Amino acid sequence: MAVFLKHHPEAGSRPGTLAIPPDSPRPKVVVTQFDETGVERIEAPALEELPAMLHSGKTMWVDVQGLGDEGTLRAIGDTFGLHPLSLEDAVNVPQRAKAVLREGYQLVIARAPRVDAAGALGVPQVCFVVGEHHLLTFQERYLAFFDRVRERIDQGLGPIRRGGPGYLAYALIDAMVDSYYPVAQELSDRLEALEDIVVERPHPEVLARVHSLRRQVSVLRRVGRPQQEALRSLVRTETPFVGEREHVYLRDTLDHMSQIVELLDSSRDLAASLAEAYLSNLSHRTNEIMKMLTLMASIFIPLTFIAGIYGMNFEHMPELHAPRGYFVVLALMGATAGGMVAYFRYRGWIGSPPRPSGLD
Repeated sequence: MAVFLKHHPEAGSRPGTLAIPPDSPRPKVVVTQFDETGVERIEAPALEELPAMLHSGKTMWVDVQGLGDEGTLRAIGDTFGLHPLSLEDAVNVPQRAKAVLREGYQLVIARAPRVDAAGALGVPQVCFVVGEHHLLTFQERYLAFFDRVRERIDQGLGPIRRGGPGYLAYALIDAMVDSYYPVAQELSDRLEALEDIVVERPHPEVLARVHSLRRQVSVLRRVGRPQQEALRSLVRTETPFVGEREHVYLRDTLDHMSQIVELLDSSRDLAASLAEAYLSNLSHRTNEIMKMLTLMASIFIPLTFIAGIYGMNFEHMPELHAPRGYFVVLALMGATAGGMVAYFRYRGWIGSPPRPSGLD
């Protein structure tokens, strides 16, 4: 699927070569500096101002929205001492979710589902770079994942202003994980709604919907499982940038991600069961139709035989001159057909089969 179409540099390119997504907008840089006393937000600052902001003593969040200009991205990377491979992970989307400790910072790749106005499912990527006093986030474009976190910073709710870059990174990652819930739950609800339809009114369109939902569930599972592993790695690894204080909160986020993966596993199994039930029900209906046609043919075979006997028109057939021969033959044919129908019902081949004993 296009969700996993990765932008690669040309074969043989040196490590750290950037493959800019062709549809990505030019980077919009939003810098948020805060501490317990207040918040300052600067949109589109001059890149030359970033080093001075970095040493202001406040927590600094640099949010890069858009990857459409290599020069700007490399300048940001040089300012914050990013390894070329880290910048490659941020720009050459999509990457597998992961958590990597590098010299001077912690790198985290995370992805989350997003449904556009047309109803199409996408799983965009965000790259987090957690430093001692700063946090960098690289988004493919403005994704609106972090709006609620910005509101918490502005309002000073909870410990977010005094938590530092590690806590801020947790809050942003947790917001991305929370975005899985409505999408995964909606897929599960839509699959459950199709259960009765599959059993009672199987139709090719129903099977097409089941397959469509199954593909979306598979997309989320392929993204969610590596993200679960990355969170587990973050929780288990003590680093200068994500410490034990953040681990307490990240364990809760890991639990949420585990619940989501379990829900997706259940939805995948349900989708597979619905597809099998549809095919089984369709096969059963086909067998019922073939059985009915076979029984009808079986009833008419002896009637055709009788009609064939008296349709030979030989001269010396005594029944041809019987006054009531025609009615006798019709009665014989009716009795034969009625007897066969009664026998078929007795055997359970027509109508409901006899109820077996021992069910009470």
